[in-house]
Amino acid sequence: MSRLSGKVAVVTGASKGIGAAIAERLAAEGAAVVVNYARDEAGAGAVVSRIQEKGGVAKAVQADVRDAASVARLFNGAGLGPVDILVNNAGAYEFRPIDAVDEQHIAALFDINVKGMLLTTREAVKAFGDRGGRIINVSSVVADMPPAGVSVYSATKGAVNTITRSLAAELAGRKILVNAIAPGMIETEGAVGMPGYEDFRGYVVSRTALGRVGVPQDLVGLAAFLASDDAAWITGQVISADGGLRM
Repeated sequence: MSRLSGKVAVVTGASKGIGAAIAERLAAEGAAVVVNYARDEAGAGAVVSRIQEKGGVAKAVQADVRDAASVARLFNGAGLGPVDILVNNAGAYEFRPIDAVDEQHIAALFDINVKGMLLTTREAVKAFGDRGGRIINVSSVVADMPPAGVSVYSATKGAVNTITRSLAAELAGRKILVNAIAPGMIETEGAVGMPGYEDFRGYVVSRTALGRVGVPQDLVGLAAFLASDDAAWITGQVISADGGLRM
């Protein structure tokens, strides 16, 4: 039997990149997966199709994690059964030096990376009920190794780590385990399109023991492990998956 057979997982921001890869791996492990998207309906539909082609169960559900009413629809509208697993992957990133930081930039990153994670977590805790559940937050190594020009994004991921540890303590008595994955640089569609990507990529590779940047598939085994009973004694942890990066 697959490790997640009979479980239902919600993966936010799952239309592409890391979220899509995690959604597909959880489905391969036996979970029915709610593939959340904010705007990319076609991308989410493609993820669902790939899961179904392999015999899995999935449904795409549109929701903006920054809006509480939308988040409630995400958990109530899939029709796959009670939710057991939440992967908080939805996020935004933009790098700006301090002279270019304005209120809009701060709000945009904190609204989705921090507020959005808290709103989905609050709804997940309701959905778990007495059964308990698993919450997996996608953080970043920049929370602890912030490069120059990334102050706001790094601050949001520092908040993710702090919230992960706090909620692990708060929710342990309710049989809810809360952990985070902190990737190094992962080559996704969004990352490749960033200004100065190639130069930054070269710098990261030069500082990474394994000599390459990561890809979404480098993270999915860890996510599946944390969602499974194999990780039943692990909570409040921020686990780096960075190929040995030392900034």
